[in-house]
Amino acid sequence: MPIDPAALRSAFGRFATGVTIVTCLDPKGQRVGLTVNSFSSLSLDPALVLWSLRVSSQALPAFVEAGHFAVNVLAETQMPLSRRFASPMPDRFAEGEWSAGEGGSPVLAHAAAVFECATEQRITVGDHELFVGRVLRLQEHDVPPLVFQAGHYRHLGRVL
Repeated sequence: MPIDPAALRSAFGRFATGVTIVTCLDPKGQRVGLTVNSFSSLSLDPALVLWSLRVSSQALPAFVEAGHFAVNVLAETQMPLSRRFASPMPDRFAEGEWSAGEGGSPVLAHAAAVFECATEQRITVGDHELFVGRVLRLQEHDVPPLVFQAGHYRHLGRVL
C-alpha cells in the first residue's frame, strides 16, 4: 500500500530537529542561503556532516558548483532569520551579521554553532540531493539552539 505523502510529512514532523541556515557563494560570487533542518553529524574521523536539498530547489545549482558551504546552527534568538531564509525574498542576507568563511560561504555571527565545510560528496536519493561536507573549521557558542517540531518552533526543555 502506498504511503500518503501528507501522513508521511506529519509523521516526519514528530521528530524534533535543530534549525540551520546553509550558505554558499554561487559562481558569480552571490551569497546563497536557505533554512534547512535536514542536517546531521556523520563522522568524527574524518569530520563529516550531512544535509539534504530538494532536487527541485532553485538553490541546488549554486550548492553543486560552490565546492564549499557553511552550516549555521541557529540560536533561539535567531528565529526571525529562520523564517526569512525559508521565504522567497530578494536579499535574505539584509538581516543578520554575516562574514565570509571558507570558500566565501557566509557565516552567521552568534549562531549556536557553525561548520565551514568543503563538499566531499553528493548523492541523489529520491527527490533530494545529499551533501556530505568535510568540516574545515567550526565554532560554537553556549546559547540555546532553535528547535523545530510538528510545524512549530520550540524551546529546548530542561535537562532530563
